[in-house]
This record gives sequence, structure tokens and C-alpha cells, in this order.
Amino acid sequence: MKKSGRRSIHISIAKQRLSLKRGRSTERTFPVSTSKFGLGMEEGSMKTPLGRFRVAEKIGDGMPIETAYMSREPIHATAKILRAEDLVMSRILWLDGLEPRNANSYSRYIYIHGTNHEDQIGQPASHGCIRMKNADVAELFNLVNVDTRVVIAAPRAKAPNARKTRNPLPRRNDPPK
Repeated sequence: MKKSGRRSIHISIAKQRLSLKRGRSTERTFPVSTSKFGLGMEEGSMKTPLGRFRVAEKIGDGMPIETAYMSREPIHATAKILRAEDLVMSRILWLDGLEPRNANSYSRYIYIHGTNHEDQIGQPASHGCIRMKNADVAELFNLVNVDTRVVIAAPRAKAPNARKTRNPLPRRNDPPK
């Protein structure tokens, strides 16, 4: 039998989607929210970094799905805090950059995590991390291991002089040329 390959995570900034893959096959997809400040690797920028990463740490195993975290420690989140604050919720997959350009991602505390703002999932709204719905990140957490590879892909740039190409074949009602 052929080996099915390792699992990896692919995040599309353009689609605001996270895909869990095994080899080339997509097993699951989830909506996400990337940074409302755009893309970048600069310290303090609150931008989502790009490139290749690995899951360096998994935090929250066995905790209730509604658990909120501050500095990666569980806290008691009151209704007031849940309304007012931008919280890391449910589970944390802490990313470590594997390229010189994103090597500071771990020290920037870039995570894939749950949120108390699930209504914003599907659009750029985070402060640099990859936000997911709490049930989705809990499911993903159980499907991946430390060292799982992660790719965060930028939208493809359009060619500056790209034009739509016309179909060179005449349609049935077109007069011959």
C-alpha cells in the first residue's frame, strides 16, 4: 500500500481559508481570519507573516472549548471581558517560522487560535494571528502534532498587463472571417 503522506496546514490569505492536507489531498477546510493590518514580518506590526512554519507548541489540550487565555495561561473570562476584549480562546497552535524572513514569528507570538469574535471569521480582522472558530480550532488541534508544517500563502499577484483572452474559435452564429 502507498503511504498517504504527512499532514500539513495551508492557509490562503486570499480565501481566508485553512486547509488541512494529507499529502496532496485536502482532508478538511475551515474559514479563518488573518490580520486586519495586512501581511508582514516586522516586530510589533500586528501583520500576518508569510511563508513556511511549523507548529512549535500546542496549548489547551483537555481544556473546555470556551477557555480564554492571557499569556497562554487560562483565565476566568467574565461576560464583560468577553464583550470588550480581543481574546485568545479554546486552543493555541504556536507557530515557529522556518525561513529567515519569518524566523521571528515565535517571538512575535503568532498563533492559530480560537476567538471570542467568531462573527469576524472569514475576513481580515486579527492582530497578526490566524483566528478560527473555537470548535474548528479544537478539531484541528486534535488532528495535528507538534512539528506539523504550516504554509501561509499570500494572494497571487496579477500580471501588470494581463488581458482577458478571447476564444479564438468563432461561435456558431458568427460570420466567417
